[in-house]
Amino acid sequence: MISSSPVWHPFTQHAVHGEIPAIVRTDGAWLEVADGRRIFDAISSWWVITHGHRYRPIMQAIRAETERLDQVIFAGFTHPPAEELARQLIAITPSELTHVFFSDSGSTAVEVALKMALGFWLHSGEGRRHILALERAYHGDTIGAMSVGQRGVFNAPYHPLLFDVGRLPFPHQGREQETLDALDQACRERPVAALIVEPLILGAGGMLIYQPTVLAEMARICRHHGVLLIADEVMTGWGRTGTLFACEQAGIVPDIACYSKGLTGGVLPLAVTLCQRAIFDAHYAEDRRKTFFHSSSYTANPIACAAALANLKVWRSEPVRERIAALAEVHTKALDRFRDDRRFENVRQLGTIAALDLVVNDSGYLADIGPRLYRHFLARDMLVRPLGNTIYLMPPYCSTADELSAVYEAIAALDVDH
Repeated sequence: MISSSPVWHPFTQHAVHGEIPAIVRTDGAWLEVADGRRIFDAISSWWVITHGHRYRPIMQAIRAETERLDQVIFAGFTHPPAEELARQLIAITPSELTHVFFSDSGSTAVEVALKMALGFWLHSGEGRRHILALERAYHGDTIGAMSVGQRGVFNAPYHPLLFDVGRLPFPHQGREQETLDALDQACRERPVAALIVEPLILGAGGMLIYQPTVLAEMARICRHHGVLLIADEVMTGWGRTGTLFACEQAGIVPDIACYSKGLTGGVLPLAVTLCQRAIFDAHYAEDRRKTFFHSSSYTANPIACAAALANLKVWRSEPVRERIAALAEVHTKALDRFRDDRRFENVRQLGTIAALDLVVNDSGYLADIGPRLYRHFLARDMLVRPLGNTIYLMPPYCSTADELSAVYEAIAALDVDH
């Protein structure tokens, strides 16, 4: 279908996608189409919306900040919203994370983390350059982020741009030791600069879950070999896994941590990369060649920072953790009906994230079943965007039990042969 719109949409094959709904209003867990139709946002508009669309305290903070500041250059200048946000982030993350670098998306937060790690080793005199990552990982769509992601359909056209990365097998249940042994061996074979992981769960890699004990052991091996650990909490942060940050469940402190998506409640684009003091100190010198050469024009946008400050206030003043626990309980009960259903396998959950795989002959991200599943849910006024044959739910925290039950009924109504 050829659209009359000049817009080129992300991760969308326009030749086969069909009509693209125009959303004219959002409210809570719902998207409203121009014709008045309402669609339940079961994936938080690509995992960003936490408390709900247009959450009042955050929207009020945005309006107020527009009366004071718009964009301010952040190279050699600063402003109160960024300073206060940095201090508050330092207060709620491990004390070892002492410095905050602002950017504007999850991909750029990861890009910053990789550049920090490489700069640290260069300026420390070792020059380590080798990066390790998990198989099936996805860390974003900028060049560095693609490089540490799984090679495949997402980045095949861009292979000439990507740098080589060491791959570790995903720690599937019962095979965790293979991953740990591979990590230890890789660190013994050559100097490794950093290991980057999505803690506890791979997002776009298929919502694959692994145990906190595995993450803790990976961190221990990295410490033993002097390897930096980068935690990509872009998706896992802000309550998605049941705790504020996923690393809490493993009791670990990464050397570098990336946060975005829910940082502003999902309302405005903003990202931060936090690091330990040694990494900042390696770049701190009278020699200007050791400057950390990274920025974007909109670094630490004051209005986005104000939204993030409002989000942190919501976490302090409202029962967000209780809402998350209640949402997780709804998932747990609803998933029980599918555990013995032969149409599905690998029924799983981590906090507010639920996933199950539809048993089909053709699996993977480009499986034909993916677009069919998408249309199945959209026809029922639900935004569910499967990863191939993997159906997952990651709804906003304001979602009710009845709203989620309707989605699970739609899953139960699937006709695999249809």
